[in-house]
Amino acid sequence: MNVKILLVLLWPFAASAQGFAGLGTSTDGFATPESPAVFDFSADHEPHPDYRIEWWYLTANLQDDDGTHYGLQWTLFRTALTPDGGDGWSSPQLWMGHAAVTTPIDHYVTERLARGGIGQAGVTTAPFEAWIDDWQLSGPDFDNLNMTASGPDFAYDMDLIALGDIVFHGDDGYSVKSADGQASYYYSQPFYAIEGMLTLPDGDVHVTGNAWLDREWSSQPLSENQTGWDWFSLSLEDGKLMGFRLRQDDGSYYTSATWITLDGETTAYPDGAFQAEPISYSDVNGRQIPTQWNVRLDERGVDLDVYALNPQSWMETSVPYWEGPIIVEGSHTGVGYLEMTGYE
Repeated sequence: MNVKILLVLLWPFAASAQGFAGLGTSTDGFATPESPAVFDFSADHEPHPDYRIEWWYLTANLQDDDGTHYGLQWTLFRTALTPDGGDGWSSPQLWMGHAAVTTPIDHYVTERLARGGIGQAGVTTAPFEAWIDDWQLSGPDFDNLNMTASGPDFAYDMDLIALGDIVFHGDDGYSVKSADGQASYYYSQPFYAIEGMLTLPDGDVHVTGNAWLDREWSSQPLSENQTGWDWFSLSLEDGKLMGFRLRQDDGSYYTSATWITLDGETTAYPDGAFQAEPISYSDVNGRQIPTQWNVRLDERGVDLDVYALNPQSWMETSVPYWEGPIIVEGSHTGVGYLEMTGYE
């Protein structure tokens, strides 16, 4: 590929001093989220090209027939070079896909890049289909999906069924990310049951488990002084917890959390209620990465130690980050996923 073309493709995803991956840069004519949030389904499962940044982000905690734990990721990102429209090769929309499988001893990851406007990647509804090249997340609707992806040393083919309703984070889907008021639209489907086949170097593995899909879009979700985030999705015996802390360049944090009951009722928690502190670090690709944490949400009696299934879950992609399954112990037990960005 021509080097200049490659740089054009990768530029929007490159790490920036103004927030991780440039997410703290100005909106530059793009639309911005407003409160109160108003959603339209199934239309809001589709892209929002007048916003700069968007993703369809699925993670899954799995076990095989012998009880061995695995993790799975399927992510489709969309970014826009400009707020102006265009067709075909003149489209300003760019796409990136990440797929990964994590075992207790291995972490397999691969990436796809695509231009918008030429059919190489996109999202449509009725029926739902999200794709980049031959990877797909599709089905008759958002509640019944098949998901496939492959890389040089792995593949998977999974079926998902939603056993609960979509939930909204923050103020009914308006998720504030900083004291300055930066925000995104943010909803999740955390109630998927998932089953299928992992294809790994040692052969096929039948797995079952639960999956969590995040939908988020914005044009400036971070403040200029925010350098990265630590995001947790936890599936516990009596509910689910989404919590994140956004690291700020003065050493402080901005936090947010959502408690989700098993029947889908949500309680949003403001800055300061959710706490996450590293317990121990691992050397990961020459970086010191926190791979064991204490997580607390005192108002719910949550006091957890969480640790990485595989500390070496580094995503060596255009924008490198850590993403992998976690095991939960303490006041509650369960499993979850942890994403950590902005670690140099």
